[in-house]
Amino acid sequence: MTPRQQEIIDIIHREVKPALGCTEPIAVALAVAKAVEIISDNCPGTCPDGWRRKAEFKIDVSVSSNILKNAMGVGIPGTGMVGIPVAAALGAVCGDSALGLEVVKNLTAEDVTRAKELVATRAVHVSVADTEHLLYVKATVALEGTRASAEVDPHAYAVIEDDHDRIVETSFADHILMSSESGAASVDTGTKDYGLTVREIYDFALTADYKDIEFILEDRTLNLALAHEGLEGDYGLKVGKAIRENQKGVFGSDYLSFAMGMTAAASDARMAGCTLPAMSNSGSGNQGITVSMPVIAYAIQYNVDDERLARALILSNLVAIHIKSYLGKLSALCGCVVASTGSACGVVYLEGGGYDQICAAIQNMAGNITGMVCDGAKVGCAMKVASGVSCAVQSAVLALRGTCIPPTDGIIEDNVENTIRNLGKIGSVGMKSTDRMILDIMLCK
Repeated sequence: MTPRQQEIIDIIHREVKPALGCTEPIAVALAVAKAVEIISDNCPGTCPDGWRRKAEFKIDVSVSSNILKNAMGVGIPGTGMVGIPVAAALGAVCGDSALGLEVVKNLTAEDVTRAKELVATRAVHVSVADTEHLLYVKATVALEGTRASAEVDPHAYAVIEDDHDRIVETSFADHILMSSESGAASVDTGTKDYGLTVREIYDFALTADYKDIEFILEDRTLNLALAHEGLEGDYGLKVGKAIRENQKGVFGSDYLSFAMGMTAAASDARMAGCTLPAMSNSGSGNQGITVSMPVIAYAIQYNVDDERLARALILSNLVAIHIKSYLGKLSALCGCVVASTGSACGVVYLEGGGYDQICAAIQNMAGNITGMVCDGAKVGCAMKVASGVSCAVQSAVLALRGTCIPPTDGIIEDNVENTIRNLGKIGSVGMKSTDRMILDIMLCK
């Protein structure tokens, strides 16, 4: 393995990881859990075994407007509730920060009951932070009516910036414990430059040793389980189930409707609070589902072997990571635009297409659904996911026929990298006012 190949694998591990629940409220739960753990570590006499389920917490959560937008209406795993307060309460009662984006993985019925009690007694306060960071959470936790000693009032905070699981500062009793370098260089957009190109991604996906990329098949394990859960249960709007149950009528029993149904079903389950994790991409579970499930559905439908599937998933995930690097983790542009572009590339590869066809698929996607806005995470995202899959398959089929939107059209340029940059500018800069208007509408309903 070359050093650059190792770098690319490290990028995948950094951006493709299991996440339980929508990652915005989960980031809140993670910050709260870390603050509670700091209190426990510094007040051993005050915090005996099992104390968290009994403690009278006071929790103040300050978040960026984009975190608020994506956390207001999404289901929190295992609770039957939506929003930041119950996520924060769960983080306090049972969160384990060592689990990262699976911070509430070990929740029990008793934990859920206690978290709901904290919400009901208004122990959690949420506010919008005055910050330029698009992804920002500061969770401050205190123990009501408790002092560790005559000198110490037990309270702590943890701050997350720019990545959903990136804790950049912690404090106990007004003393800073840890402070890492803030993401000041990317404060305006949260963008990252991994130095990738579509050419490099394509070459890596085709030439990397299979044993070095086989790990990506966990995409199939996690996201396929979510899809089956969505089809078997009654989650959210039941978009995936509706598509699958109408395959003999409206949708037809072809690959397209199968891919749409399976992908939407996984999103149905996740956005409604299913307790199964998704394999996320670039900090988004829905993006991870959308980037992988159309490719996995193709492999199921046409009996693709594991190595070809792994290479297709590497390609689709890296294309999404590459495009997302120009947008930042949170923007006014719907993440399924990015993710379904990645899956379009995976489908092209599985159909026998090469580099030129993959570039054409990206151009076709950029000229098709670039304008889809993100109006927060919620059960309705499953419908956008299904639309993204439909566009991905359409773009792939056209690309395989030699059809590519010409550079005379809109934001499309001759060079696919320039098209990707244009898409990024629209989402990270051009749509800032759109983002603010969406949030204003959501808060004033």
